[in-house]
Amino acid sequence: MRIAVFASGRGTNFEKIADGIASGKIAGEIALLFTDKKGAPAVEKAKKRGIRVVYLSPSKFESRESYDKEIVKILKDAGVELVCLAGYMRIVTPSFVKAFENRIMNIHPSLLPAFPGLNVHRKALEYGVKFSGATVHFIDTGIDTGPIIIQAVVPVKPEDTPATLAKRILKWEHRIYPQAIKWFVEDRITINERKVTVKGASYDSLPVVPALEDF
Repeated sequence: MRIAVFASGRGTNFEKIADGIASGKIAGEIALLFTDKKGAPAVEKAKKRGIRVVYLSPSKFESRESYDKEIVKILKDAGVELVCLAGYMRIVTPSFVKAFENRIMNIHPSLLPAFPGLNVHRKALEYGVKFSGATVHFIDTGIDTGPIIIQAVVPVKPEDTPATLAKRILKWEHRIYPQAIKWFVEDRITINERKVTVKGASYDSLPVVPALEDF
């Protein structure tokens, strides 16, 4: 399966996806890394792995719609079947979502539907929650509102800062995202309205539901 990864920043989740493919756990290939930030660290990481990098400057397009229309064309020309947003800091348009319906995944550093959007860890700490975590979900036309595939739970400590909480959650992001992609590639994911089910997976144990199998 040909996969496109979108990143605007460090690209640590991109690396873990690429590692999962290189190890043979994920039966796919990264067709390209797409970025809206020319200097994103993810770009160098992709180049070192010999992965094609596509950069488009949003400022050269008259609208979000025209920008995403060009992206969709690039993806389809490359034979992309699954899109994985990994720290991509732009909201995709409904036309993009429609073009890859139920084939766009995202990783979010909270237990959705809690704390969508930006500044997630600060919001969690200010609210005083005792648990937070990470969520892999499909993209719909809302902001972090799509059907949930897998979630991981971490404790929130009294002494936590946004940085320390982010670091604790990131470790689980690096495990649940490749796992969700593997399930998708193996055609084990079914979607019924908002309910996502992974065939043969265990839903009985924390801190990750469905349970990790490969990562």
